[in-house]
Amino acid sequence: MENLIETTKFLLKKYKLSANKNLGQNFLINENVVNSIVESSSISEEDVVIEIGPGLGNLTEELLKKAGKVIAIELDDRMTEILKDRFFMYKNFELINDDVLKVDLNSLIKEQKNNGLKRAKIVANLPYYITTPIIMKLLEEKLDIASITVMIQKEVADRLIAVPGSKLSGAITYCVSYYAESESVMIVENNSFIPEPSVDSEVIKLTIRNNPSVEVVDEQEFFKLIKVSFMQRRKTFLNSLVNGGIFKDKEEAKVMFDDLELDYNIRGEKLSIEDFARISNYLVSKKNK
Repeated sequence: MENLIETTKFLLKKYKLSANKNLGQNFLINENVVNSIVESSSISEEDVVIEIGPGLGNLTEELLKKAGKVIAIELDDRMTEILKDRFFMYKNFELINDDVLKVDLNSLIKEQKNNGLKRAKIVANLPYYITTPIIMKLLEEKLDIASITVMIQKEVADRLIAVPGSKLSGAITYCVSYYAESESVMIVENNSFIPEPSVDSEVIKLTIRNNPSVEVVDEQEFFKLIKVSFMQRRKTFLNSLVNGGIFKDKEEAKVMFDDLELDYNIRGEKLSIEDFARISNYLVSKKNK
């Protein structure tokens, strides 16, 4: 692998560029991190890799050596010029100049599989400011993908891969746990980038489940319940349900708590994903009667 520090400085100088702070650009210059991302993705020639926000292409180059096809989705017009110049010789490279939140990834993946590729995988060094919307899109659209390997802000990563019901868990923790098995790959110090961000990053891998981790009757109601319970973290789960409009008053809510043998004083963050599934299914059954 070429020296990423020298390559990055050369490209920025050649194209007279600097990182776009509005797009959260920090260019990865640590070869060991690049290798770890590629290795943990377990990429083969049977895979199509969708890379979100490739930037200068430091990770892209290594992905191209392993994957059957790499589709890079880049919003910044300045970066697309560099990517075109840098990888024009690669027949397995495709570039899409667009916002990933607006791209029809389902159709993109289906087209690649029709062309003979067996699996689709997401790999990315995601901008901090848009991490959550991208992760939610990838999961909620139920894409036909095998895994998501991303480098994101450590604080966000720790919340994403936390055990539901643990101290670090938030609403998104339950969403991730519902759709995928998660693991930490490595911590990445801020000096692995140009320019250096103010915080450290973490590489995580989400392996998509064949079936959700719990059975729910109504997914929309299930996620609504979780969202309501985390909107006011300091309140009890009972108060959150009333304030969130799930129940008209505490007395009505207490009927369910008694039926399900729930503690009136428990907070939403202490509930397991199995608890939320049980409560959600109970509410749906009552609504349908």
